[in-house]
Amino acid sequence: MSAQYQIRVFGKEGCDKCHTLNQRLDKLLAKEDFADFGKLYCDVETIAGLVAFSEAECINPSRIPAMLVTRWDEAADEYVPVSTPEPGAQDAVCKKAKLYQYLGLQTDYSETGKGLITPKMIQSILAEATA
Repeated sequence: MSAQYQIRVFGKEGCDKCHTLNQRLDKLLAKEDFADFGKLYCDVETIAGLVAFSEAECINPSRIPAMLVTRWDEAADEYVPVSTPEPGAQDAVCKKAKLYQYLGLQTDYSETGKGLITPKMIQSILAEATA
């Protein structure tokens, strides 16, 4: 185990929004404040990525890119999704991009969401994971 938390990023090659999410996460995770986090990229157009996506069980396939925060569980000997303390609660920062039952984000392509996962949204989710 190299990190206490692992962020699973679900995306696909050639997707500009997927590329942007990866860049934003890489920039953030390079900071010392986020040393407890690692990242695993899951390309949903590969079998391994599709299996990881299916195992997540909480992301809408039409809302990729997405990210899911997992925490190392010694008893299970694997990373497991971090539950949201209040599933479905309104979130002023993440709005409709926030996952319902687990900590994470999926792209909100509605007119209000504009298809962006912002650095502020990412930081909000990571702060919630370590609170």
